[in-house]
Amino acid sequence: MSVKKIKPNTPGQRFKVANGFDAITASKPEKSLLASRKRSGGRNNQGKMTMRYIGGGHKKRYRIIDFKRDKKDIQAEVMTVEYDPNRTAFIALLNYEDGEKRYIVAPSGIKVGQKIVSGLSNVPTEIGNAMPLSQIPFGTIISCVELRPEQGAVMARSAGTFAQLMAKDGKYVTIKLPSGETRMILSACIATVGAVSNSDHQLTISGKAGRSRWLGRRPRTRPVVMNPVDHPMGGGEGKSSGGHPRSRNGIPAKGFKTRSKTKPSNKHIIERKKK
Repeated sequence: MSVKKIKPNTPGQRFKVANGFDAITASKPEKSLLASRKRSGGRNNQGKMTMRYIGGGHKKRYRIIDFKRDKKDIQAEVMTVEYDPNRTAFIALLNYEDGEKRYIVAPSGIKVGQKIVSGLSNVPTEIGNAMPLSQIPFGTIISCVELRPEQGAVMARSAGTFAQLMAKDGKYVTIKLPSGETRMILSACIATVGAVSNSDHQLTISGKAGRSRWLGRRPRTRPVVMNPVDHPMGGGEGKSSGGHPRSRNGIPAKGFKTRSKTKPSNKHIIERKKK
């Protein structure tokens, strides 16, 4: 994977840094794994705006991703590595021995023609294979981690992210998450070996405001320039307004802990995420 700096032929390309898409091997998705994706534009069922700064954007079709990896002990061949407009990571099309096709979040380093498998035991610790955390060796880089058994992957799914298996203790294992948080998870949860693909995503620069509009992001008004009726940080003459950074509802934005002290899963968290 690589990035390329675009020649400044136009003002919008002057600072643009684009993804090289070296890992992409197909330009069209598998039709049987596509679904429609409806946009709300930030409006509820009454047509009233409930989320600001959302709307427009290019039309997309959803790619149905297999986050559960529940097709056990059946080998699959990697057919293509594709771009997915709905996520930062690339996706890989698998063709199983019984003829079924499924998309998964592509791990970094996966190749077309590679054989991968998921199972509960005796699965080799190779990139792309999925297995319970109890079967994965210490120190292994993993991604697409379940939080509860058979829930489907919910953690370490973005481009370039990964978790690391630190320890095992009874029915729990300890993993270090991309946020820096260290927590215990049931050893029956499934994870994929390897980091997520497209690690160069963080190096890209859009170059112009129009690319945000293509993604469905509308211009955001800074709270400091609002009126007091619209935001706690609004009002004042000139640039003298502001005050402590806080949300529209008055909740402090920096350093204020919003997690409940009585949340049952607190006992599973060993170390908080880094600030």
